[in-house]
Amino acid sequence: MESLTQGDSVKVPTRGFSPASIVLLAGLVLFAAVVGMQLAARNSTQPTSGPAPDFELTTFDGGKVRLSDLRGRVVVVNFWASWCGPCRDEAPVLQNLWEQYREQGVMLIGVDYADVESDALAFIQEFGITYPNGPDLGTRISEDYHIQGVPETFVIDQEGNVAQFVIAPIQSGQLEPTIDRLLAREETVSS
Repeated sequence: MESLTQGDSVKVPTRGFSPASIVLLAGLVLFAAVVGMQLAARNSTQPTSGPAPDFELTTFDGGKVRLSDLRGRVVVVNFWASWCGPCRDEAPVLQNLWEQYREQGVMLIGVDYADVESDALAFIQEFGITYPNGPDLGTRISEDYHIQGVPETFVIDQEGNVAQFVIAPIQSGQLEPTIDRLLAREETVSS
């Protein structure tokens, strides 16, 4: 080992960032900012009020449901999937909602998202779901509604506007106040 004498210089390693690592870090920050802005823009286009996008859904039993044909009625549109745990929690709540309001003209439509048909049909049978349900082939409807995940539910008023939007499993009593308000508004207009 060499000994140092006064006047010899010693090179001590520094712990700074190299120019390449600074460029890489700046690139990552820029990338994260761009992705964040795109997600924010996508979320801001989700129809939480205003006109609900029209769609036609072919149901699992071969029928067809077009949202615009239901003008004049309150419509609940629920996006779900058989592989979605929270969807399992809300399935009985939605079936009860359908049973409670269908005689008053409220329509409930289930839109099955990114699912296997046999699994979706097993889900419908398991929970005794009787309201119209169909697959979102090619995720066209989900894209129009800018779905972020499932479950998501939209209550649409008689004029075709979104009156309530829920991005979580529906709880008992959660949609009823909006539906009741819309039905009462209909009775006031009819009187």
